[in-house]
Amino acid sequence: MANTAQAKKRVRQAEKSRLANNAYRSMMRTYIKKVLKAIKENDKDNANVCMKQAQAMLDKAVTKGLVHKNKAGRSVSRLNARIKAIV
Repeated sequence: MANTAQAKKRVRQAEKSRLANNAYRSMMRTYIKKVLKAIKENDKDNANVCMKQAQAMLDKAVTKGLVHKNKAGRSVSRLNARIKAIV
């Protein structure tokens, strides 16, 4: 248990940050799922629109420190490859 005022404040800040991070991470995953759903339905136009949103979310997550830049880049690359494979 935190004893000093500083430690108590850090506990409050960490909890607030954790909740915000979870919400943002969930939103990021939702956007990725939208792209995957469009790919599964062979809807290339919708997949491209969703991909643009997902890529923006991933890039923002990198700047916030939620995901590593290589993970974000790998995800974007794999999604783009799957979109290009749609006939």
